[in-house]
Amino acid sequence: MDAIRRIARPVLRSPCAVMAFEGWNDASDAASGAATFLLGQVDAEPFAVIEPEDFYDFQAHRPQVVIDQGGTRRLTWPTTGAYAIDLTPQPRDLVVVTGDEPNHRWKTYTRLVAALMAESDVEMVITMGAFIGQVAHTQPVPIVAVATRPELLVEHDLAASSYQGPTGIVGVMLEACREVGIPAVSLWAATPHYLAANPNPMAMLALLDRTAAVAGVNIDTTELAAAAADFQGRVDAALTHDGDFAAYVHELEGESVDEPIDSAYAGGMLVSEIEDYLRDGD
Repeated sequence: MDAIRRIARPVLRSPCAVMAFEGWNDASDAASGAATFLLGQVDAEPFAVIEPEDFYDFQAHRPQVVIDQGGTRRLTWPTTGAYAIDLTPQPRDLVVVTGDEPNHRWKTYTRLVAALMAESDVEMVITMGAFIGQVAHTQPVPIVAVATRPELLVEHDLAASSYQGPTGIVGVMLEACREVGIPAVSLWAATPHYLAANPNPMAMLALLDRTAAVAGVNIDTTELAAAAADFQGRVDAALTHDGDFAAYVHELEGESVDEPIDSAYAGGMLVSEIEDYLRDGD
């Protein structure tokens, strides 16, 4: 049985695909949050899904029981969906791909997604990811990038990532794109470790703005920008309540972004305190 379930075959104009996967690649829900915001701007249904049976451990990614307004119970599964976004009158459309990072058969999974993109005449793939970094929220969100061809980084004025080490499904996805000959760029936002437990709209906004620039399209991020400003205001308010926190953030402002860090060992009690502050809102 074909693991790709095709629901429709949209007619797309010079499409660029934007991908985000929940899980290891998605610190502070930055990538998945950016994709969710993008899909929330349109009334889109998936034109294709990757069936989950071969790729997920259902004890780790359990299906969910939901009850609709009529009282009917049904199951939702951890599938990967591909959505078409018509950007007329702009010169190209978007394909948005979202899903959970799978548990099994990553090569097969990413090759299926890449094959679906090739079938949909996608001209370029942009993946979004986020990592926990030694960065301060008071500065612009750092974005680093990886590409299937180095010249793509130069063409789009992107800072190259120097990271080496374990990777997630996003790294494997780039290899699958390379195999089918689709140029691909992976954009990574660095998120402050002391905000790691909170969805970060500042990082979402930075990823979407840079994605739009690379894709050569306009995306209305007005609502997300307002959410990002509100979020930063709440964190700034925490600075005024905690001198140690303010001093620590000031130290971070001089740090450079090199690679992800383990938030469990960075900040200690300070991380717990700021998370409590943001959760309580006071």
